[in-house]
Amino acid sequence: MNAVTRAQLISDATDPRLDDFRDLMRADREPQRGVIIAEGVNVVQRLARSPYRIRTVAGVPARLEALAPVLAGLDAEVYELDKWALSDVVGFRVTRGVLASADRPPPVAAGSLIAAGSRFVVLESINDYENLGAVFRNCAAFGVDAVLLDPQCADPLYRRSVRVSMGHVFGVGFAVLDRPWPASLDLLRDAGVRLLAMTPRPSATALARLDRPDRWALLLGAEGPGLSEAALAAADEWVRIPMADGVDSLNVATAGAVALAHLTG
Repeated sequence: MNAVTRAQLISDATDPRLDDFRDLMRADREPQRGVIIAEGVNVVQRLARSPYRIRTVAGVPARLEALAPVLAGLDAEVYELDKWALSDVVGFRVTRGVLASADRPPPVAAGSLIAAGSRFVVLESINDYENLGAVFRNCAAFGVDAVLLDPQCADPLYRRSVRVSMGHVFGVGFAVLDRPWPASLDLLRDAGVRLLAMTPRPSATALARLDRPDRWALLLGAEGPGLSEAALAAADEWVRIPMADGVDSLNVATAGAVALAHLTG
């Protein structure tokens, strides 16, 4: 056992102690096992600072050494193995050299997040994991209190979303609006939150001219189609980013970042 990282050496990729990390190319593996997977030193560090309980850490010696101060305070199993064995376990080439698993938390009630905050992002049908992770990273950067997702959105705690968020998904509260969509947006409106729907339509208010409300929720739709007509109809106001001729839209995470800079600046 390494004195600094207290890691136990594993040489066999079939060792059952590594089962949390096995065959991660399948997106359904993590929910089935009740785990969250974090990749890379920075993301594991953020996971360790979050309320999520780390179960297991597995990595190559150099990455475990970099995490030694964090690992010293964890009540978790720590395993050391070489990069080839680690890649054999997960089913793809691991370039970040360290993985951690944590318990998946129970769902949070959207109402509790709405009652406690004033800045929200609401997502409709964002099912691209990378876009979802980037949105959460932006929300952390601009001090958004919580993210609310419609039932069609991807899992924010899936490995790829976690990775792109740089672990910031662990610090931003989120909940699924599980009532019929978009009627569930009434939870926000009834709490005095103004619903601002992002759309490139010319009739929308340019962000620079928006009279910013005290409590607001920014609605973002999926890459390509944007917000549905039903979601647009449910909003209190449409807002847009003025763009040059010939350009009608931005990546959803980029558009969200621009809008949040206006709303929080």
